[in-house]
Formats: sequence, C-alpha cells, structure tokens
Amino acid sequence: MNLFDVYPLWDIEPVKGLDTTLWDKNGEVYTDLYGGHAVISVGHCHPHYVKMLSEQLGKLGFYSNAVQNSLQRDLAARLGKVSGYDDYALFLCNSGAEANENALKVASFHTGNRKVLAFRKAFHGRTSGAVAATDNPKIQAPFNETANIVFAPLNDLEAVETELSRGGFAAVIIEGIQGVAGIYEPTAEFILGLRALCDKHGCLLILDEIQSGYGRTGKFFAHQHYGVRADIITTAKGMANGFPIGGVLISPEIKAVYGMLGTTFGGNHLACTAALAVLDIIENEHLVENAAKIGEYFESALGQDKALKEYRGKGLMIGLELKDEYVGLRNRLLFEKHFFTGAAGAGVIRLLPSLTISQETAESFVNAWKELTL
Repeated sequence: MNLFDVYPLWDIEPVKGLDTTLWDKNGEVYTDLYGGHAVISVGHCHPHYVKMLSEQLGKLGFYSNAVQNSLQRDLAARLGKVSGYDDYALFLCNSGAEANENALKVASFHTGNRKVLAFRKAFHGRTSGAVAATDNPKIQAPFNETANIVFAPLNDLEAVETELSRGGFAAVIIEGIQGVAGIYEPTAEFILGLRALCDKHGCLLILDEIQSGYGRTGKFFAHQHYGVRADIITTAKGMANGFPIGGVLISPEIKAVYGMLGTTFGGNHLACTAALAVLDIIENEHLVENAAKIGEYFESALGQDKALKEYRGKGLMIGLELKDEYVGLRNRLLFEKHFFTGAAGAGVIRLLPSLTISQETAESFVNAWKELTL
C-alpha cells in the first residue's frame, strides 16, 4: 500500500528537534520559524513537556469519556484562568476542524437556526461544516456544498448587517486573524461592530482562534486586542505542542444537554497532559510577552523592507507579502539558509515560530533575509 498522494513534499525529513532547531536524517541543521503550521508553541521537545507526557504514559494513556478524568477538569480550570474566560465551559475534541464543527453545532442547537455567516478568504478546516465555511471551492466536494453558509467581505459591517437582517442565522464565525489567507486582520471597529450586530440579530459570535490563539499575537487570544468577548471560542494548533487536541470554549448562557456533543478520543489523558504542560511553559516562561516582544522586533526590522509589498500581522503571526521579483525567496531561505517558513500562495511568506523564539534566532533570520535580498 502507498500513501494517498495529496501533499507536495520537500525532500527533507526532520528526525530530531530542540526548541526552534531541527535536524534532518542526513544531519543537516535547520531553524524552524513555522512550527508545523503554528502547532509547535513551546518549542520542540521542551524538557517539561517531555517529562509530563512520559510520566503520564507510564500511568495511563487513554480511557473513554464514560468515566471521571480529573485532568480534563484541571485543564478547563487552567485554560479559563489564563485566557480570561474562567466562567465559560470547555468541550475537548481532537482538532481545529472538529472544534469548529462542534462550535457551529452548538450555535445551531442554542438558537434553533441553521445559517452561518463567514468571511471571504476564511479557512476553518476540512471537515464537512468547517470546509463549507471555508472560502475555497477547490477543497469542497459536492457533498460539502450547502445554502446554510453565506460569505461577506472582511471588514465590511454594512454587508454583514444586510445579510443578518434577512434572519435565520445561528452564528457569525471569524478568525482572530485570517491565517491561511495570508495574515489578514479584522479591524477593531469591525470586531466590535460584529459583536453588536450579533446581539442585535440574536445570533452567536464564534471566534476561530485555532491559529491566532494561545499567545501567538501577544495576547492569549487575538480578539482580546480589541476588548471584545465571543460567545464561543475555538482553539487547537498551539494547544498541546503537536499532540492532537481541540477545544471549544462555550458561554455560560449556552446550556449543555447530554448527548448534544460527543467524542471518542477527545480529552484523553495524554492530550490533557500535553495541554497542561503547554500552559505551564507559557506561564512560567512568559511566552505571551515574548511573542509580543519578538513580534515588535520583526516588524521594526522588516516592516519597511525593500522586498515587501506589505508586512501584516501581530506578534508571532506574521505575513510577509513579497514584491514580484522576490517570489522565490521562501525556497532560497530554506535551501540556502536552512530556515523553515510557511506560505500563502507564491507571494506571501508566513512566520509562525514557537513562542520560545529568542532574540538571537530572530536576528539570524533577519540577517539571512537581508543577505538574500541585497
């Protein structure tokens, strides 16, 4: 049997990692400024993370949600405190797409409505409802097509008002910062206006913080830069530093009913332990503050760079839109300077490094960038 060939792959195989450094099978050394799609939040193989997971695996790796699991309660309490949503409830699942599926389902249960408003260029996942709310027809099968999803332009409150006034909406779903699209931010006015319009029209505001959350932007959640509170928040990527997990933070105004949600693997003992280890490291090493600090350095060093059309983002969620003559820069950074970065199409480099990134590592990337763009 062969693998189902859906990924274009570089001919590089990392076999070892430590913080922001990777070694491939040939012993070549790379610096990781992408973290596997923003997943590696506290660095590869952090000793505290490794210790906690190893100890838990020696006790119990998994049992079902039919029994008590105090690790789930501990995680809910810690996440509530750190995020500022301590009065909310937590539902645990396995991925970002699954978190968004459950968020949309909860909103529909709560309101009795079926329509959802999403935004142009949005990416919410590849499962059925999540991909329907993703503005990319190329990854939607005919099975995923539905009249229940309506798209509006980002940062256009008038368009949102027009759609919501038609009625029948369960929720508005929006990324804290659009990631896959190329790092596009909602304005403060727009986010605050969405909150008011959701209240006016009786629908819920869902903040997809799967890529933009967990300290990445210099706040725990990106929407907290604007002082707004969501009804439902989804999280996943940086939540457990590579161990599969997703979470849905749910307003106390929304009441749980037995059977409305469920999962086999969600909230298992290893996943909760990994997530608790991440919160330990984020707090103890002041990583939210570090994300803000290093993000400020990157913006000061590259914000007006001659190779860029535009610098976008907050903290360590950065989009570098290249001028046409520099479109091959990402591959040069990888193969000539050994820096892993991400992309959004051919023209945007995305930086999503571990929140542990040092000033020295950030400076080494800027120096490599400058050398290649002389």
